[in-house]
Amino acid sequence: MVQMSGGEALARSLVGENVEVVFGIPGIQIYGIVAALRDEPDIRMITTRHEQATTYMADGYARASGKPGVALVVPGVGLYNAASGLANAYSRSTPVLIIAGQIPRGAIGKNLGAVHEIANQPDVVRPVTKWHGQASSPREVPHAVFEAIRQMRTGRPRPVLIEMPPEAGVEREEVQLRNPARISRIVPSLEDLREAAQVIAQANMPLIYAGGGVARSDAEEALVKLVEATNIPVVTSIGGKGVIPDSHPMSYGSCFSPRGERQEMNQLYDVMQSADVVIGIGTRFSLGNPAGEASTLVNINIDDTELTRHQANTIPLHGDARATIEALLPFLMEARAGERPSSAEAVSAARSLIAYYDIRLKEPQYPVLEAIRSGIPDDAFIVWDITQFGYYARTHWQVNHPKTYIDSGYSFNLGYAFPTALGVKVARPDRPVVCMTGDGGFMFNSSELSTAVRYGINVVTVVFRNDSYGNVARDLDDAFGGAYGTDLHNPDFVRFAESFGAVGMRAADPMDLETLIPMALERQAPVIIDAPFAEMPIPRAPQFAPFYKLPWTQPQDGLIAS
Repeated sequence: MVQMSGGEALARSLVGENVEVVFGIPGIQIYGIVAALRDEPDIRMITTRHEQATTYMADGYARASGKPGVALVVPGVGLYNAASGLANAYSRSTPVLIIAGQIPRGAIGKNLGAVHEIANQPDVVRPVTKWHGQASSPREVPHAVFEAIRQMRTGRPRPVLIEMPPEAGVEREEVQLRNPARISRIVPSLEDLREAAQVIAQANMPLIYAGGGVARSDAEEALVKLVEATNIPVVTSIGGKGVIPDSHPMSYGSCFSPRGERQEMNQLYDVMQSADVVIGIGTRFSLGNPAGEASTLVNINIDDTELTRHQANTIPLHGDARATIEALLPFLMEARAGERPSSAEAVSAARSLIAYYDIRLKEPQYPVLEAIRSGIPDDAFIVWDITQFGYYARTHWQVNHPKTYIDSGYSFNLGYAFPTALGVKVARPDRPVVCMTGDGGFMFNSSELSTAVRYGINVVTVVFRNDSYGNVARDLDDAFGGAYGTDLHNPDFVRFAESFGAVGMRAADPMDLETLIPMALERQAPVIIDAPFAEMPIPRAPQFAPFYKLPWTQPQDGLIAS
């Protein structure tokens, strides 16, 4: 045991868990923690300009590095401000640890009006955290960190919270540091694996549906081995983009959307309806089993609550994606699943039927995406905000390197992309990182340009500018007879960037990005590219108009009780 303050115990415990960066803002209830981080040579703290950015940056850092993303904020309003980033991390199953201060121990729960006081602080983020704990003294800190990281690394990874009152950060006592938890990957039983292998081997047209759990498990290589050993083609969810290269001959790509009016979506569904066995790997099936009740679902998931909620005809395999794939493959070879004829030609033929692969003439977004792709290195990380191009990229942006496509998941956080991209770049300073955002979303966290310049976080950010909340304006025009409250007054983004000491560039139109992005990447500096564009209506085919009747555009049957 060693005599140390709670702040020092926290810093040393984080180092023991392989934490190298903390994103935070110094504040009165966390001075003891901040001082300890200052004196800890193995951790650096990156100070943001708003608490919202701390958790967004931690999310991006964790997704790009595979290490825990850590944020530090004051209690009360600091935690409230950081909550949007936790919601985003929760939706994408990202391991983020948020450390929040507390009011003095003796005042907790007494409603005395202490600085930053809120009642029942953990309840503020309970819906978007997996676990929370409190370290009220230095000796409690190592266990709190141990348990927080253990919770993040077992089961489905999601954000966790540790709160510390100010005394705990500065008081000194004998502290016993802990070794990191030994985490074993969960593997289904041999009987379950053998049963699943027999069903897959006997299938006429099996299909793999791969989600974000493949990436969280670092199972991309194992997935490709499974595909190539069995000749079973793959469709990925939006969260699973990149878990198999879109260029792989056995990949259909990712072409799902909650909006079923898109013709290419319906064609892909038609292709998938022929599957008699669907192998789900690390996916929530948020849009349902793509092959429907007629198929058998072999469902591999670390989250046991996701295993059987989709349909009755399910073989649940509760396990880590990588470990389960590796354990299942020998059984598949034993069951002679590897003798299946290659589906590469069938996949190629099916692709030719899907409008996704031949839409240049009818969708104006596609040429812009092609120009962007031409200007960005294939291994670059790209972070998409909630923009008109971002929506389109969810189905049409092709990914050939694992974990390089980053979006906000079902949380759909407007404005998250810029600080998240900064976190990605902190994790991978050796790789190009490009942020794609709109003028509405960029201004949510535009002050983090200060952070980028101060710490040399050289992200290239494209700001698509139409001086409005464009998606909302379009929907209001289409469904409610006219836009309202959607016009924006923007700064000159080039001069805005230069005022921070960043580089500003201006495109005449989005097609210029093909040449401007490579020029920006060569600058080795934070760069903002102002890219104006005209209205681009969301593509839709008239014959699928009924699918556009969404709950936020008109009343729904059965919504109001009689």
